[in-house]
Amino acid sequence: MAREQLQVLNALDGAKTQWYHFTAIIIAGMGFFTDAYDLFCISLVTKLLGRIYYHVDGSPTPGSLPPNVSATVNGVAFCGTLSGQLFFGWLGDKLGRKKVYGITLLLMVICSVCSGLSFGHSPKGVMATLCFFRFWLGFGIGGDYPLSATIMSEYANKKTRGGFIAAVFAMQGFGILAGGTVAIIISYVFKVKFPAPSYKVDPLGSTIPRG
Repeated sequence: MAREQLQVLNALDGAKTQWYHFTAIIIAGMGFFTDAYDLFCISLVTKLLGRIYYHVDGSPTPGSLPPNVSATVNGVAFCGTLSGQLFFGWLGDKLGRKKVYGITLLLMVICSVCSGLSFGHSPKGVMATLCFFRFWLGFGIGGDYPLSATIMSEYANKKTRGGFIAAVFAMQGFGILAGGTVAIIISYVFKVKFPAPSYKVDPLGSTIPRG
């Protein structure tokens, strides 16, 4: 059994670079791309959350999240990431990395959608549900981190392993860039479609009513 496993590993190490190597980069790289996007786009979203849910009529400032709420919203996903790395790293060794990788991606998709649909009738309720879904989103991201890198290293040969893994990790930067780009585009579209006076001119008319 051990000899057969060594033969498989030797065959992968000596294999020529083929299309399936680039397919593995795309699959694993998209995991890192979405990880970075989901983790870091929240810093831009918190500006909008404070503007909508923590605005006080008559205030000289348009509103922002309280420091404790902002820290919780931004940090809860990282707590989930730490837990997810430990759990899914262990589970991947037990059930197989490909199978568990699919589970982490499914969890990330569900929690991403639920984070955008956070519900509640008060600012505290919305923040609580958002933090709940952000934690489990981070839990899935925590599983994606070690599994993506491990899967890529297993598929790559000796000559290209370092470059392929670097390409996968580079997708994090593109994910962060995409988060800022999407926020700018959406904000611009809303500004064009729903023009409103500035806060200094009309504080009430420039503030979006809470849903």
